[in-house]
Amino acid sequence: MQDVQFLVVGCGPAGGVAAREAARGGVETLVLERDAVVGAKRVCAAGLREGFCETFDLPRTIVHCDPPTIALHALSGRRFEFPIGQGLTTTREELDGTIARLALDEGAQIQTNALFRGYTREGERSIVEYADLVTGERKRVRARHVLLAQGSSARIPDDSPLAYPDWSNGLITCYQYRVYPERPAIPVAYQTLEMHYYVGAAGRNVVAWMFPKRDHLSIGLGIPGKLGGKELRAELDSFLSGVAARLFPGTQYTVREEGNLLYGGAPRPRVRDGGVMIGGTAAGLVDATTGEGIQEAATSGRLAAAAVTAARARSSFDAALQYERSLKAAFYARLRQRHKLMTFLERRPVRFDVLFEQLARYPRLAALLQRERHDFSFAEWLYLYGQAALFSLRVLRT
Repeated sequence: MQDVQFLVVGCGPAGGVAAREAARGGVETLVLERDAVVGAKRVCAAGLREGFCETFDLPRTIVHCDPPTIALHALSGRRFEFPIGQGLTTTREELDGTIARLALDEGAQIQTNALFRGYTREGERSIVEYADLVTGERKRVRARHVLLAQGSSARIPDDSPLAYPDWSNGLITCYQYRVYPERPAIPVAYQTLEMHYYVGAAGRNVVAWMFPKRDHLSIGLGIPGKLGGKELRAELDSFLSGVAARLFPGTQYTVREEGNLLYGGAPRPRVRDGGVMIGGTAAGLVDATTGEGIQEAATSGRLAAAAVTAARARSSFDAALQYERSLKAAFYARLRQRHKLMTFLERRPVRFDVLFEQLARYPRLAALLQRERHDFSFAEWLYLYGQAALFSLRVLRT
């Protein structure tokens, strides 16, 4: 059985950052990645916040476009635009692959074609079992610290302390086209991130998007629960036809299809079990209103690496406990509130118009909502509570 100090399951933004920074701190680190090529099968519009590359020390060459505007489309068909500084776009192949290469440079090991099957506790260590998809063998690794970061596909046994009964309620069927027009789209397409909120043909709420990339447009949608392939494709084809008419009318194009399950519920209540931690989307660190989770995922990896590195110097240090406390302090209040807000809006989608109109009327509100809660001053909190009261009154009138 292989023994390591730190075992990471999944090489997305959470797992990759954790591996890179732990290895840099002198921690023996192994990553298990189920795909043959890191990032190759990730379905994601891959929008990054301004300053992401600088925050996580990544080369700017991974950035495709840096549109300064986000456009929100409500049920009524109205379009509301807001400045966002720079909303960077990339692909998950480049993002995850770059982080993985940097982790290797720091001394981490990455085992691809390794499918996580489960873990058991053995005293102060954990034993992780995985399937080698090349040889078909079952293998085991013993580690002092483990980070589960395999995204929304995370399979946690019902009897595990990490189990979350409401997890399946937050799953979203995601389907995306990479659209390659024969000629470039109109200029505004590369200057704007688009988010669309509407009720689809199946009577379900839909969140759809258009994110510009270097050589294509990411056009996709997410629908709560599971939906058959035929209905899902019809929904996306209908959405694509509207986007094409606006942004690249009369232009021939080819598409590449992508699809999987994403997560859009509340964060997982518990994120540690002895020395086992869970991070990124697997921990439910996703903003339910936008589907954004890359910043949170990468930060969770950084927090895990910091805790594991601290434990290397102090044998009595509870890395998982420190990780859980730091993670919840950083994100849980905001993400839980965003989940409640999204649930409230989806009960009557006309409420999206009310919210978006208020954001357009009060640019300060839109700017504040792009920041983390712990950055707010007392005066800013008062302003936000006043805006919340105004929103409640306006909703009552609709």
